[in-house]
Amino acid sequence: MRYKIVIDSCGELVEKWKDSPAVERASLTLTVDDEDIIDDDTFDQAYFLKRVAESPNCPKSSCPSPERYMSAYDCEAEHVYAVTLSSELSGSYNSAVLGMNLLKETHPDKKIHVFNSRSASVGQTLIALKIEECEEQGMEFEEVIKKVDAYISEQNTYFVLETLETLRKNGRLSNLKAFVATALKIKPVMGSTPEGTIVQLDQARGMNKAVMKMVDYVVERTPNPAEKVLGISHCNCPARAQAVKEAILERIPVKDVVLLDTAGVSSMYANDGGIIIAM
Repeated sequence: MRYKIVIDSCGELVEKWKDSPAVERASLTLTVDDEDIIDDDTFDQAYFLKRVAESPNCPKSSCPSPERYMSAYDCEAEHVYAVTLSSELSGSYNSAVLGMNLLKETHPDKKIHVFNSRSASVGQTLIALKIEECEEQGMEFEEVIKKVDAYISEQNTYFVLETLETLRKNGRLSNLKAFVATALKIKPVMGSTPEGTIVQLDQARGMNKAVMKMVDYVVERTPNPAEKVLGISHCNCPARAQAVKEAILERIPVKDVVLLDTAGVSSMYANDGGIIIAM
């Protein structure tokens, strides 16, 4: 096997990867109150969202251990890549790097590289697709790293939340602000920074207006869109995701579209009704 991609479970898997030996998921663990939920193929989004809605506490996540990453890297593939959730949002990147260093103690010549996505969710998916594309073109290991690093530096991630409850529960938004925003139906339009942190870009009154503002940001901030893949993940709102896709395609051409339902970690961040875009 020429290459293998290890992607932490904040990144959604496209269908062709689910049975592919070239792609492996490193699962995070989600905790709601005292219940641990593994973000793997057994993840039940409807059950998770119900538990989160019923709990007064904020759900938490814990990253894969270095040993879990080390095990994923220890394979026959000539080139191994990991794609993790932004290092500013999770310890997954540091854990992946430590796992690489542990394996290199006994396999010093093993070619492994860990990409800090500086993104999340479908942003990670697009990065893994870019790695796959480069490898399928026969690029050398160092050239793949160079190409994908450049891709990451140009990528932008955006999202709109239906509910502010998770932000309120984790202390990022005061109870009063959350109450006022909810009462006025204010929806924040969020985005990623070049460093991989989250920033509020805008806001609008009502979900539809907020989503359209997000579409505006995508259109205005994407140079040469015909050369790029549009990635959309949604948390339990396929019709909204389809509408977002159509709104973008009406205004700009794109190379391809990836539309996915959120996995566990992304569902925790986006919450019920949330939309995430990467491009």
